[in-house]
Amino acid sequence: MGSVENPKEIFGVRLRELRLSRGMSQEALAHEAGLDRTYISSCERGKRNISLENIHRLAKALDVSPAALLESPDSE
Repeated sequence: MGSVENPKEIFGVRLRELRLSRGMSQEALAHEAGLDRTYISSCERGKRNISLENIHRLAKALDVSPAALLESPDSE
């Protein structure tokens, strides 16, 4: 995949990894987290500077700690 250094891109890669490891679509994750699918998509592409509130919402929907979303990709 190459080296990702932008924190928003790192978060997006990690979010996508966790979502896919749970067999969830962006739509399903968005529904569980109370967010819009397009918001999930833009987060995964590293286009959003996501808020702490939404990190917590996503973590709860993925059944992980908020810290898990901030780990380096492939570290779960």
